[in-house]
Amino acid sequence: MKKLILFVAVSALLFSCDQNKELTAQQIIDKTIEKAGGDKYNNAEISFKFRDAEYKSTRNGGKFQLERFITDSTGTEYHDVINNDGFTRYHKDTAVSISDSMKTVYSNSVNSVHYFVQLPYGLNDAAVNKELLGKDSINNREYYEVQVTFDDAEEVTDHEDVYLYWIDTEDFTIDYMAYSFKINDGGVRFRKAYNPQTVGGIRFVDYENYKADDLDIPLEDLDEKYEARELELLSIIENENIEVKL
Repeated sequence: MKKLILFVAVSALLFSCDQNKELTAQQIIDKTIEKAGGDKYNNAEISFKFRDAEYKSTRNGGKFQLERFITDSTGTEYHDVINNDGFTRYHKDTAVSISDSMKTVYSNSVNSVHYFVQLPYGLNDAAVNKELLGKDSINNREYYEVQVTFDDAEEVTDHEDVYLYWIDTEDFTIDYMAYSFKINDGGVRFRKAYNPQTVGGIRFVDYENYKADDLDIPLEDLDEKYEARELELLSIIENENIEVKL
């Protein structure tokens, strides 16, 4: 009986120690991606409408294609494509000749929309650096604060941008995020996720998009500014007609 009691006590202690073991930033991101859809992203066709444009992404293992179907102010329809070979703009199935600088502008615009819609997918890309800053609470829920930066690589645009994700310590969902960027005179944004929905086994959210006037504010301070209602609501980020084919 004493041996049994000792065994139970040791097992309980080991379980407790395992439960209290701190996760690394990599482990947290792995759990977050798995929670949101995991391997389903790798071979999914995802389409949706954002504002006045239609978007579609297609992935098949290492091959990918990000698309945007847009009509400009003159009524001209364009089809923008990013794939493993780079960026191309089409008009009526014919490739349009554009400058390298405009290719960068259009490519960044298309990639950015797909990036935010499919978060947390992409946070395990080779150029992504992850750091666990600690834990904090927002509206009485506890979150991991994971900071993301990017290597200065040729295939990485806006590598100076910094992101911070508040990831629920129990559910492993990204409920809040913030980022700072340098282009167009720079800026700081804070987003609150809402309207979570699962389509085809992949989780999607919309966002309340806030801005901070102080461009030097540490991203980890923005949650306090949000709770104190000191951030300005800039826009609502809504995605419509989401479809997933696996």
